[in-house]
Amino acid sequence: MGRGFYSQKNINAFYQDHVKYLIGVQTSLKFVRKMLDEVRQKMVTHAHYDSGCNLYYESFLMDWDYSEVKKRTGEIITDKKRLYLHLYYNDQKATDDKMAFNKLLDHLEEELQSGRRNPEHEKLYARYYEWKKTPVRGVSLTPKVEAIAKAERDFGYFAFISNGIKDPLEALEIYLTKDLIEKAFGNFKKRLNLRRTSVSSEENQEGKLFVQFISLFYLSYIKKAMSDHQLLKQYTIQELLEELDVVEQYRQPGGDKHIGELTKKQMDLYQALGVDPPSLV
Repeated sequence: MGRGFYSQKNINAFYQDHVKYLIGVQTSLKFVRKMLDEVRQKMVTHAHYDSGCNLYYESFLMDWDYSEVKKRTGEIITDKKRLYLHLYYNDQKATDDKMAFNKLLDHLEEELQSGRRNPEHEKLYARYYEWKKTPVRGVSLTPKVEAIAKAERDFGYFAFISNGIKDPLEALEIYLTKDLIEKAFGNFKKRLNLRRTSVSSEENQEGKLFVQFISLFYLSYIKKAMSDHQLLKQYTIQELLEELDVVEQYRQPGGDKHIGELTKKQMDLYQALGVDPPSLV
């Protein structure tokens, strides 16, 4: 399953190489904007709501205008390819987007008024503000109300495109799982002491990387089990691991191992994960 940044060239390459892809795309893209504007009002209704994911969704089967240039002849081949567009709306994301946007506007205003302008923000200044400078009052800012309202209209929405996954909830699950693993790779570097490998041989380094690789398999399994048993409403993955991390095993010299007392909550979590509690091993 390919995941990459969106561009017409990349998408055409996926079709040419017969690669199944799932890609997050901006809602500002023309073909995404067109479909989103058509369903914006009816999409955020209970008929399109999933309580497990806590979001609203809608999907479309569309045509992708595929083109390919033959290397030897230079001939341009055009065709229509299948593309699924999945749209989503989440209330918490809308709140987060609003807070982040207001913080951005505060930064832009401070930079303009102080004269400490950031060259990377020039397009944002022009998009959201008009300003003039006077000897007495300094910089006077006038927000561009329509531009700001246009940005605010998309708070909470996000979109994926795929050529192989037609179910929007399945697409979301796959994307979030892959995203989780990518982020976890960085976290496990710290937990498994892999930010600095601190090894004296290539063999030892490969061993540490292999352990991390296997750890990510377990992490993916835990995420899937939590999703199947609706545990993501109660725990983050970190919280679940911390709940089980306090289970202790100890052994007297020459004796058998003993497991500390398990709570009913811990027993239920082991059962949900499909793992025998350590006291029964």
